[in-house]
Amino acid sequence: MTTPHSKSTASAMQAKPGASSGWLLASLSLSMLLSSLGTSSANVALPALVGAFGVSFQAVQWVVLAYLLAITTLIVSVGRLGDIVGRRRLLLAGIALFTAASGLCGLTPSFALLIVARAIQGLGAAIMMALTMAFVSEAVAKERTGSAMGLIGTMSAIGTALGPSLGGALVAGPGWRAIFLVNAPLGLAAFLLARRHLPADRELEGSERPRFDVAGTLLLALSLGAYALAMTSGRGSFGWLNLALLLTAAFGLGLFLLVETKVASPLVRLAMFRDPGLSLGMSTNALVSTVMMATLVVGPFYLSRGLGLDAARVGLVLSVGPVISAFGGVVAGRIVDRLGAASVVIVGLMAMAAGSAALVLLPGLFGVAGYVAAIALLTPGYQLFQAANNTAVMANVSADRRGVVSGLVNLSRNLGLVTGASVMGAVFASAVGASEVSEAAPAAVARGMQVTFAVAGLLTVIALAIVVGGRALGKRMMRSGEASA
Repeated sequence: MTTPHSKSTASAMQAKPGASSGWLLASLSLSMLLSSLGTSSANVALPALVGAFGVSFQAVQWVVLAYLLAITTLIVSVGRLGDIVGRRRLLLAGIALFTAASGLCGLTPSFALLIVARAIQGLGAAIMMALTMAFVSEAVAKERTGSAMGLIGTMSAIGTALGPSLGGALVAGPGWRAIFLVNAPLGLAAFLLARRHLPADRELEGSERPRFDVAGTLLLALSLGAYALAMTSGRGSFGWLNLALLLTAAFGLGLFLLVETKVASPLVRLAMFRDPGLSLGMSTNALVSTVMMATLVVGPFYLSRGLGLDAARVGLVLSVGPVISAFGGVVAGRIVDRLGAASVVIVGLMAMAAGSAALVLLPGLFGVAGYVAAIALLTPGYQLFQAANNTAVMANVSADRRGVVSGLVNLSRNLGLVTGASVMGAVFASAVGASEVSEAAPAAVARGMQVTFAVAGLLTVIALAIVVGGRALGKRMMRSGEASA
């Protein structure tokens, strides 16, 4: 007997071969590119916005912070919402929202409306980030998942690398509004591609459809928002406000965990974290993102103050990492497909540990060439880890939880980046030992970089130990289970 449920399942399965075409990956890649551009390009416009709206430097930081907070606080919730209402329709809504908000950012007459529009743009970006990875797992053949994850990572790297240079060119030419308006045609193209090529949603019967966990969503958003503010406010200093925000985050997280054990359809099933693949993947993802943020925080200061490079040469050297990422992501994905995610995660982490050690040693011996060589070792390791880790985490996730798991993975990355900007920046400033890093002596800046990347290397070794130890424990538990059976 054929039921409506089996019909909808069959139609979704029939859509899969067409959905795995290049056009599907093009729509997902463009979505990831846009969300990354939204993160990196706006920073360049901050000085122009101060002059355009007559606001303070502290106030204009909210142009970046509103976008970051929206993504961080909502990415898990929108992933789960996609599982409930349908990932295709929600991704289309997210792309449309991002595109419309980009236009509003570019045409706004007031600073307050710009902040609101940036928050809406961040909501659209959160949807795009969370559901892009979920669609890769759903619509791409399993033997090609690593390559697809590598491509998505490549587009994220291109967006991050292109943002500052494209933003600078647009601010110098048409003006700051063009930074946001350029997203409109790209967003329209992403919407049309997604509408044409994304597989249809599986329609759930009324009894099947779970309820959306409103209480859990609000508590998680409160906790994540408080944590992100604690890590980003104060411009490097840690005061009573930061402590209060951290305590708020901890209290909110405790309430969230309590609520998730009580509701019938929780936002996050806590039993999911018993799966070592998810728990190991999230924890190592956060640690690795913290390490990579150190290159963005410390690199510019070291190159300019430690090695005495001018702004043009600093920009050129800093582009090495993103360029390697842009060209290496697909290659990393193919390596994952060939060798398997489990092995490649370890190889990637080992390469990152070696790259961190190289950043401690080589720049002091060989200057710019040593720095570039170390980055050329660290960055491919990161690409291998990302492609393998994302593939491993999403490999065995049930169809009804792919959105929320994708959101959790992206959340762990974002929290690592937010934490890295604060913690690794504080490590660097403390090791430099000067009241103002930009005025410190070259030798002090070099010492600060060595200490920072020694800490980064330690974090990478911890991530490697978590992976190796977790897998060994998992094998022992499996053997004991077989023996008892």
